[in-house]
Amino acid sequence: MKFIGEIRDPVHGYIHITDVERETIDTSIFQRLRRIRQLAGANLTYPGAQHTRFEHSLGTMYLAGLAGSSLSSKTHITEDDIQELRLSALLHDVGHGPFSHLFEEALTEKKDITHEDISQRIIRETEIKDVIEKHGFDSKDISELALGLSPKIPRFMNEIIAGGLSVDIMDYLLRDSYFTGVEYGRVDVHRLINSFEIVDERLAIDQAALYAFEAFTIARYEMFKAVYFHKTVRAAQAMLIRSIILADDGLNFTDVGDLKNYLRLTDESTLAKLIDLEPKSRELNQAKQLAIGYRDRRLIKCVFEKIVHRKDRFIERILNQKSIRDKISIGIADEAGVDPDMIFFDVPTTPSVPYTSSRQSLSSITLVRKTSEGISYETVPIKDLALVGAIMGYMDIIRIYTQAEHRSKAEKAVEAFFGREGYSTKVSM
Repeated sequence: MKFIGEIRDPVHGYIHITDVERETIDTSIFQRLRRIRQLAGANLTYPGAQHTRFEHSLGTMYLAGLAGSSLSSKTHITEDDIQELRLSALLHDVGHGPFSHLFEEALTEKKDITHEDISQRIIRETEIKDVIEKHGFDSKDISELALGLSPKIPRFMNEIIAGGLSVDIMDYLLRDSYFTGVEYGRVDVHRLINSFEIVDERLAIDQAALYAFEAFTIARYEMFKAVYFHKTVRAAQAMLIRSIILADDGLNFTDVGDLKNYLRLTDESTLAKLIDLEPKSRELNQAKQLAIGYRDRRLIKCVFEKIVHRKDRFIERILNQKSIRDKISIGIADEAGVDPDMIFFDVPTTPSVPYTSSRQSLSSITLVRKTSEGISYETVPIKDLALVGAIMGYMDIIRIYTQAEHRSKAEKAVEAFFGREGYSTKVSM
């Protein structure tokens, strides 16, 4: 590949770029990612977390290139294949709205679409399509590979972009760890990438690097506990997502029919719109006050927290049914004598072990063994790996928040409502 420039990155060092990559990066649509933070709200707890989707996308592209180069000596993968990998990795987050995954919660609730749906449209319908196709690449193919869902290419290429061994996860662990200042995400991704093998067109790893895979998986688990699901980070996010949803009918944030309007939204412009709302209704006034509280870091307070297990049928319903959560919120509000809008029910959840590129739980990993007698491989169930198997399942947390002035009353109401067993008999099963 012919590199025509370089970008200095604090995580990976110099990232060299090709002509098509430079032209893509220079589009106004890609430059917009500079104004969307990687970890919405985390900067209110970890002040250094000011990094954006822009540099994460560059880092993911860089690691995708390393993965392609590592595999080029082990399977048939051309320079064009590696360029497609790099372009797809570069564009995998181009559809994110303001505040990243936070805004996606509003998109999903209001429109039942994700940032990935929008990424595909951007790659196929905007100036990015023109750049890609001018250089001889198919925008539809790139849009599918950017999601790890291309049906035309070997499965391992999809798995490099999205899945249990994806370069996306590798970069965000390193980058988020670096900028938040926590240690958990600092794993040896180069060891992992260099150990990549191909078995039946799927990603496998050299058995000698199993420890690197275990460290990688556990690092992700610890980062969710320490950073992504931190109770104060989630408090800020809960305020902002409710503000966006309350104001959406008036400000049309989730109207993505016209991509131009959507692509004007950034973190700061969206927050400014919320703060500048005319409080013509109760909902708009609440949206405005929540946004001001977010800006000034006057955050809601946690009055209940429970790490849960899916085997509890009541807990399963809380996690999966918004109507149950709404019913509990109203019950707690009644018990506390406060407005139900002052109760915030938060249920962050993620699989403890990442999904595969086909969005299925990662249930096994293939280990390749090289000896003087030849090469053999074994597919090992994740549950049989002592360290990773111990954290299998879902990381589920139930939290209830309220405004600082209602904290004491809400704590008493939660205790009375949930009782000593940690769940309520007041909600119909």
